Amino acid sequence: MTFSAERALGGRRILVTGGAGFVGGAVSRRLVDMGARVTVLDDLFTGKAETIPTGAQFVQGSVTDHAMVRDLVAENSLVFHMAARNIIASTANPRDDFETNIGGTLNVLMAARESRPDRVVYTSSTSVYGNPRSIPINEDDGLVLLSPYAVSKLGGENYCTAFYESYGLPVAVVRYSNVYGPGQRPDNPYCGVVSKFFASVMAGEPLMIHGDGEQTRDFTYVDDAVDATLLAAIHPRAEGEVFNVGTGIETSINQLAREIGRAVGREARVEHVDRRDIDNIRRRVVNIEKIRRMLHWVPGTTLDRGLDATAVWLRASREGAGR
Repeated sequence: MTFSAERALGGRRILVTGGAGFVGGAVSRRLVDMGARVTVLDDLFTGKAETIPTGAQFVQGSVTDHAMVRDLVAENSLVFHMAARNIIASTANPRDDFETNIGGTLNVLMAARESRPDRVVYTSSTSVYGNPRSIPINEDDGLVLLSPYAVSKLGGENYCTAFYESYGLPVAVVRYSNVYGPGQRPDNPYCGVVSKFFASVMAGEPLMIHGDGEQTRDFTYVDDAVDATLLAAIHPRAEGEVFNVGTGIETSINQLAREIGRAVGREARVEHVDRRDIDNIRRRVVNIEKIRRMLHWVPGTTLDRGLDATAVWLRASREGAGR
């Protein structure tokens, strides 16, 4: 981030819901490094307490607790609302998904309507696009909701828009596309495909690819996602807007497997297995022109460089765990 962003965020009181998760933890660390006074709210359903950076205040609890959320939002001038049940947990338990992803977001927004922070940044997902009619996907393209997770993330987005239009609440929405990188723990059963593939290659086990492997995704390095998220909190033009956060580059799962083998220095053995109920999106790559034009954000890390950095981090983590 630029010096101006650091100046805008340093010293601020900032709440990060879901700040013990992979991306939430990365956002929290960046904010602490900038000198912000960060409070993390997390129920540790998928997050880990050790992810929370030294210097941040940790409150263990859920965004479904309206009174707790109200009090925490009132103490902070910026809110990054990143807490959510992920797609695997959401598909397994749609009611919990609804209560956390939609109900929790409503709690955050109602608290913010009362205490009026400078901005609420809501982190959504490109899962809301489903199987797009055209590639790359624009923010205003049609949405096809293929999972309970997609429904709940869009519900949160819609509440953000409604609170912006009805109450003048300053909000911004970022839609992440397959974020990966250092900090994504392979021992987390809900981790993404990149981390799972790395764990398999490093263990000398075959990579289990669901389907033919020609399905595509737009993989975004975590540091780039953090940059975009912080910009959405401070840039005047972000208010009331929705932004894709990706790379604009389409990568097949088969290609990803080969690249991870290269990063580890070992050929990746692949086994194709049946598709899961969440494997219903064939192609995904997003258009990032809007965020480039309005916020002057572009991703800075190519897939090969990002995978190399992830491999280095994973090796160091394994060596540290072995001591």
